[in-house]
Amino acid sequence: MTFNEVIGQKEAQERLIQMVREDRLPHALMLCGPVGSGKLALAIAFGCQLLDDGRPSSIAMLEKLEHPDLHFTYPTIKLPSMSADHKPVSDDFAQEWHELLMQGPYFTMEEWMQAMGGENQQAVITVGESDNLIKNLSLKSSQGGYKVSIVWLPERMNIECANKLLKLIEEPPQQTVFIMVCEEPEKLLETIRSRVQRIDIKKTDTEDIRQALIKRRGIDEESAQRISRMANGNWLTAIEELQADSERGLFLDMYKSLMRLAYQRKVKDLRKWSEQMAAMGREKQKRWLNYFLRMTRENFVYNFHEEELNYMTESEEDFAQNFARFVNEANVLPISDLANLAIRDIGQNANAKIVFFDFALQMIVLLLQK
Repeated sequence: MTFNEVIGQKEAQERLIQMVREDRLPHALMLCGPVGSGKLALAIAFGCQLLDDGRPSSIAMLEKLEHPDLHFTYPTIKLPSMSADHKPVSDDFAQEWHELLMQGPYFTMEEWMQAMGGENQQAVITVGESDNLIKNLSLKSSQGGYKVSIVWLPERMNIECANKLLKLIEEPPQQTVFIMVCEEPEKLLETIRSRVQRIDIKKTDTEDIRQALIKRRGIDEESAQRISRMANGNWLTAIEELQADSERGLFLDMYKSLMRLAYQRKVKDLRKWSEQMAAMGREKQKRWLNYFLRMTRENFVYNFHEEELNYMTESEEDFAQNFARFVNEANVLPISDLANLAIRDIGQNANAKIVFFDFALQMIVLLLQK
C-alpha cells in the first residue's frame, strides 16, 4: 500500500516522510484524529514505506499486506467457540482483518465487528495481545530492516495490556517502530501518551473528498460537491451517502421518532422506542448517540439561517425546518450532556433499555425549555 491510496492529508504525509529523510524517526508514533480522516490508511502506507527495500519480493508482499515484519494489533471479541480461559488476540481474526483491509483501509468499527461476527459485544485489546506482541517483536526482522507494529485503537486496551505495552515501548526491540492509530487519546494511560510522538490528523479537506468521489467513485460534479460538503471531513460519511442501505436513514428515523414522541409525551410509545434502541448492538447504539449529538448541533445552528454553517442531508434539513426551533440556547448543552452520559453508560455495559428509556423521558423535559 502506498500514500496514493490515502485521501488528502498531504501535510501529514510530508511530515512522516521528513522524519525518515532527516533520520529522526521516533520508535513510537501516535496518529490522532477524528473518524474517517484516514489515520489507519496513513499508518499502513507509512509502515509499508519503512519496509520497502526495493526488492520485488518485498514490494509484492507489501501490496498484499502480507509482509512478515508488518504486525497489526486491533480490538477483538471472544467467540462462543473459544475456551473459557482463552484470551482473544489479533491472530484469532487475522483472516477477517486481512480481508477487510484488502477492501480498503477506510472502515468503521461496526464493519470490523461484523467481520468478526460479534456486533453485540464490546471489542477490546486483551493482555493476551501484549504477550503476543512481545513474542513476535522479540524476533529478528525477517528482511533485515524495520519491524513495524500498527496498533489500531489502542484506547481499547484493557489495563493489563496497557501496562505491558508501556514496558515494551519503554524498552523497544531493536529497529521496531510502533504506530498507534487513536481516536480517543484521553482514554490512554498518561505514561503511554508521554512516551509516543503524537501527530494530530485533521479532518480531510472537502476538496480532497470531492475529487476522490469523482475520480475513485465516478460521481458527477454536483453530487460530489454536495456529498463532500455534507461529509464534513469524514470520508466514511461520504461513502455512507453513496450506499442506498446506509444506516443514516435508520438513525434519522429513530431521531425523528424520539423527538415527536417526546414532544407529544407518549410515554408508552417511548418505552417501545427504547426497546428498539436496546435491540441494536452496543457499537450501533453509540454510533446513534453520536449521530444524535451531530443532529443536535445541526438543528441548533440551523436557527441562525447561515447555510454555510450547516452540514445536513436534504431529508435531515426537511425535518429541521419545523423541529430546529426546539433546540435552543436553554437546552442545547443539557441535551448534549445527556447524550454524552448515555454514551458513557452504554460503554460501561449498563442496561440499554434503562439507559434509553431514561434518555427518552428526560427529552420530554428538555424540549420544553426555552
